[in-house]
Amino acid sequence: MTEIASPYISHPRITVLGVQPGSPPFRIVEIDGQVVGAARAVTDVLETAAAFGITVHDLDDPDVVRWVGGDKFTWKPR
Repeated sequence: MTEIASPYISHPRITVLGVQPGSPPFRIVEIDGQVVGAARAVTDVLETAAAFGITVHDLDDPDVVRWVGGDKFTWKPR
């Protein structure tokens, strides 16, 4: 198999895990595989990234942020 034929798998530095129950609900944020905090809104994700020197221009770019269990609009348990 050539490299061209192989699937591309991105490894973004930021991972936002699924919604956790709480008051208010939150999502765990990982940077480079390490848990770094909890986010209650998309602005918390941006602030956490900035604190680690990561500038996010596009929250929908899978090379930058991986959203698990929902997208940037998912902040309540299903």
